[in-house]
Amino acid sequence: MHDADPEPLLVFRAVMARLRAECPWKREQTHRSLARYLLEETYETLEVLDVEPPDDAHLAEELGDLLLQVYFHAALAAERGAFDLDDVARGIIAKMVRRNPHVFGEERSGEGPGDEERTAAAVNDRWQRIKAEEKADRAELDDGLPSALPALLYADKLLDRLERSGRRVGVDEGSADVGERLLALVVEARVGGVDAEQALRAAVRRRL
Repeated sequence: MHDADPEPLLVFRAVMARLRAECPWKREQTHRSLARYLLEETYETLEVLDVEPPDDAHLAEELGDLLLQVYFHAALAAERGAFDLDDVARGIIAKMVRRNPHVFGEERSGEGPGDEERTAAAVNDRWQRIKAEEKADRAELDDGLPSALPALLYADKLLDRLERSGRRVGVDEGSADVGERLLALVVEARVGGVDAEQALRAAVRRRL
């Protein structure tokens, strides 16, 4: 860490503003043209995180690349008078405060020895409940779920919504259909508290 650096985020914003003004390539970019880079940088960050423990220098570099994408999209929005990076920060601050009443509100989670797992579960349930209330106008269970999500992650999130809505998730483990069997494995992973997407990525990497 370099605490002596003069407001590095302000310097970063100034550098990006100059690049946007003076670099022909950066002047031509749009939200759509930048979308592929946001996806690529996200997956490059995930690749670093696949290694335990991750290489700190490499992780810092990839997080910087992600920060660049966040700033770039905010800068494009600011140019058309929609919002800027400060608005993005205000929005996420408000969301974090709203969805964490156990920290910022009157609610308090349980404390003391042996309560950690119960408390974490309670906090997650509260987060999901508040999130559902905020999205109460959704007409369908998959509203707001990006269709471009990796299939296992998409299945996991949709199953979570089904369970929270009180619907029974029926799967045919003996089905000849590969998709049905994969879905059954995601259900099994959820029961065991396993992230199916990460588990498959780890299994593949072990064979490289």
